[in-house]
Amino acid sequence: MPSLTVITRDETRHPIEAEVGLSVMEIIRRAGFDELVALCGGCCSCATCHVYVRESDLERLPPLAGDENDLLDSSEHRTERSRLSCQLKFEAGMDGLEVAIAPED
Repeated sequence: MPSLTVITRDETRHPIEAEVGLSVMEIIRRAGFDELVALCGGCCSCATCHVYVRESDLERLPPLAGDENDLLDSSEHRTERSRLSCQLKFEAGMDGLEVAIAPED
């Protein structure tokens, strides 16, 4: 099965199995990482599933959509590697993707 590495806020790396077809947010939440709040449940109406994508993985992701970009603008922790994990559908070509959970706003 493909894998996803989640880096928690204490900088601990957690490799987990990732089911193709789920969003990165769903994979992280199902694995029990409660620090990724995901208040809206994946509706792209908050930014509580904010993650930082490893720079070398950015080119494997779909482009940032308008709603996602607008929500990330509301975060004081936004960087060029910021994405909303609810908007990243995990595909087979993303095996080995690495994301870090962003600080809470």
